[in-house]
Amino acid sequence: MAITHRMTPEDLAICREMIRTGSHSFNAASKLLPSSVRDPALALYAFCRLADDAVDLSNAKPAAVLRLRDRLDLAYAGTPRDAAPDRAFAALIRTYDMPRALPDALLEGLAWDAMERRYQTFSDLLSYSARVAAAVGAMMCVLMGVRGRDALARACDLGAAMQLTNIARDVGEDALAGRLYLPLDWLEEVGVDPEAFLSNPKPTAKITALTKRLLTEAERLYQRSEAGVAALPLRCRSGILSARHIYSAIGGRIAAAGFDSVTRRAHTSTTEKICLLGLSMGQTALVTMMPRSAVLHAPPLPEVAFLVEAAAHDAAPFSQWGDGRVGALLSALATLEERDRMRRRNDRPFDGPANPAI
Repeated sequence: MAITHRMTPEDLAICREMIRTGSHSFNAASKLLPSSVRDPALALYAFCRLADDAVDLSNAKPAAVLRLRDRLDLAYAGTPRDAAPDRAFAALIRTYDMPRALPDALLEGLAWDAMERRYQTFSDLLSYSARVAAAVGAMMCVLMGVRGRDALARACDLGAAMQLTNIARDVGEDALAGRLYLPLDWLEEVGVDPEAFLSNPKPTAKITALTKRLLTEAERLYQRSEAGVAALPLRCRSGILSARHIYSAIGGRIAAAGFDSVTRRAHTSTTEKICLLGLSMGQTALVTMMPRSAVLHAPPLPEVAFLVEAAAHDAAPFSQWGDGRVGALLSALATLEERDRMRRRNDRPFDGPANPAI
């Protein structure tokens, strides 16, 4: 099915409703973005949210990731699946010349989830956060027409900080599902056995200390990200600052609960979100008047550097990258294809031999 260059109002309405009910924090922050950015951003988040849920909620995660790969192939070919988020995302690709490497990074992160990958070090966890969240920050920059490396690096800081906040919020929920994102070497440092924690998750002093440590790292990245706001179009600054403050406030709620995110799940109320929107609008005026921070020019985190290079205005073709990015993704997908084949073979009912004479 061929697509037009523009998203239809009908598809956008469906994407808008998906975000309204499925991502309260982004829905609130998006209200401060100009419609020229808000509409494609809603399409982007709807597609990414649908992809994340398809993998996270599936009992056959490898198959879900492979279906996402096929959906991306169709969208980039201009023949998207007949669903509003896919049609809107395909239109977005053509309108904004979205580098394929960015959604491919998200695809790889979701493949890691399907493989139930764990992360030995904090750097490994940042590599995961780069794929499932910082890549979305880079894609948001593309939608705003911002392709400078400094601004992209700070957008990736913000995406990574948001993901670390999400991980800190969901420690207990993830454990009950058999998922573990806290760095294994952190657990080893404080003497927590990962399997023992997963079998009986409790908000012990050691676990709450690690949750606090994760949020401290997130706050450092939130602070770095603010320097990039001045490099964004003026009308976009409040919306991005509001996303920063709303997600950071979730960390504040976790702190207020003694860093217990095992028996509690932190969230911000509607009233809090409204107050944070007002704070962001006021801060935008200050950002506009103040000189740009030198932090804007800080180098990107090593774990997100490939995203900055992919989205930059003078980016090299994806196939020319020398860090093994293409091969890493293909390897992950090949592993999932093998796992999916094994699952389908094991699930197939046995009806006896094909040849009755045997």
